[in-house]
Amino acid sequence: MDVNEKQTSRREVLRLVGRVGVLGCLASLAGMLTGRLRGGCIEAGPACKGCPDQDGCDLVTPPTVWQLDPAKCTNCGQCATDCVLAQSAVRCFHTHALCGHCKLCFGYFEPGARVLSSAAENQLCPTGAIQRRFVEDPYYAYTIEKDLCIGCSKCVHGCSMFGNGSLYLQVDHELCKNCNECSIARRCPANAFERVPVSEAYLLKGQGEEEGN
Repeated sequence: MDVNEKQTSRREVLRLVGRVGVLGCLASLAGMLTGRLRGGCIEAGPACKGCPDQDGCDLVTPPTVWQLDPAKCTNCGQCATDCVLAQSAVRCFHTHALCGHCKLCFGYFEPGARVLSSAAENQLCPTGAIQRRFVEDPYYAYTIEKDLCIGCSKCVHGCSMFGNGSLYLQVDHELCKNCNECSIARRCPANAFERVPVSEAYLLKGQGEEEGN
């Protein structure tokens, strides 16, 4: 075998080794991707949020999210200003099963409102995020427009002080960035925030009953 034939043979071997290596890497990446898609995740990470296989996940450390405990919340108003998002990820939630459907709702009306109507000057919410709908005398239904809510807790404070407490704040995980260190939790005077497994992301009043937000 001459020198040229040896060089050609060496090149072919190197090409073959290179192809095998590339195929091996591709197979490994495909396995990792398939594992993530099938729930066999390599490690916990941002991809865990909303994973359909999270309940059966065998990770050593299950993914966690931030939760606000309504029983500890003091309605201080800081949730509206301390979030890293321009519009806070903490929003008002409403458990309709607890609501009294009052004509005079202390979470809806400004104290001393002249008329019990939906006029802006009579509403407690600064953004008009609470929608009021007549059901039958004397009952009204109240729903929260999530996109308008800023988490200021004014309605929650009124409902907690004089109503049934059906309005309360909670982290909306469709909006939350799930920061490692939540800027709201760091400043919360009541220490009402904690990290919980993603399967327990929402602590809602009247659990198991009809919920609305």
